[in-house]
Amino acid sequence: MAKTPVIAIVDDDDGVRASLASLVRSIGYEAQAYESGMDFLRHAPGDDPACMIADVQMPVITGDELQARLIAAGRHFPIIFMTAFPSETVRQRVMAAGAHCYLGKPSSGDEIIRCLEEALAGHAP
Repeated sequence: MAKTPVIAIVDDDDGVRASLASLVRSIGYEAQAYESGMDFLRHAPGDDPACMIADVQMPVITGDELQARLIAAGRHFPIIFMTAFPSETVRQRVMAAGAHCYLGKPSSGDEIIRCLEEALAGHAP
């Protein structure tokens, strides 16, 4: 029996974490929520998630800094970035480093699901 894909949600906003977790569960995936990049690095289980949805603007380490740390540690999995403060510079940097999508906040559930399904299927953005 296939294991249910785990989606890591990393966002410092409680409401965003809860709504993304609910969305992810509603389409049949397991959601694991983390309040910061450091929380993910400290408490994530040994197995990498199938995909991560991460905020860009977070305290201590930003989403793009989290991405860089994961890559440096040899951890490669699709990351969907979301931000209320879109920046072309950051978008170019995270996409060049392998991010799957870069979405503004708010984004529609359909748009998030599309990015998530494409990431899990291994399609390029």
